[in-house]
Amino acid sequence: MTDEITLVSQLRNVATKEAAFRNLISQYKERLYWHIRKIVISHDDTDDVLQNTFIKIFKSIDNFKGESKLYSWMYRIATNEAITFLNKRAKQNNVDISDYKQQIVSNLKSDDWFSGDEIQIILQKAIATLPQKQQLVFNMKYFDDLKYQEISDVLDTSVGALKASYFHAVKKIEEFIKNYN
Repeated sequence: MTDEITLVSQLRNVATKEAAFRNLISQYKERLYWHIRKIVISHDDTDDVLQNTFIKIFKSIDNFKGESKLYSWMYRIATNEAITFLNKRAKQNNVDISDYKQQIVSNLKSDDWFSGDEIQIILQKAIATLPQKQQLVFNMKYFDDLKYQEISDVLDTSVGALKASYFHAVKKIEEFIKNYN
């Protein structure tokens, strides 16, 4: 595994860019896939967003300033791509983004790529009821096990605000599950 500074310099060098990019994809594809999948839910949509994310990373690597970790920068791109994708899909379907999220979660049982059980579907339904920022914070903290500082780097929000968002998200999810029939 190539260290981050070396990888970034290889990505910026015309002679080594393609090989370095293949290395970057192999290192981060799975993590970014699951991060995006938790946002857009559908496997096929996730693949599309992941491809767009890597294209944007490839084209924008010269804009990476190194003020955060490379994966934080890539997570931010992936998050923005996923949110843009969802907003676009909701608009195409003439529905509110929260209604659209509920629709996709409702289709999870018929998704060939979803291997979860009923409690995981209920959890996804609960997460889909949260405001977008709380969804992102909950997913990154609970599923990705990121530290608050890492989430802060991705979402460009204070650690205190993230802790509050996570606390409120957990309370809302607990309430949803308790009242689920």
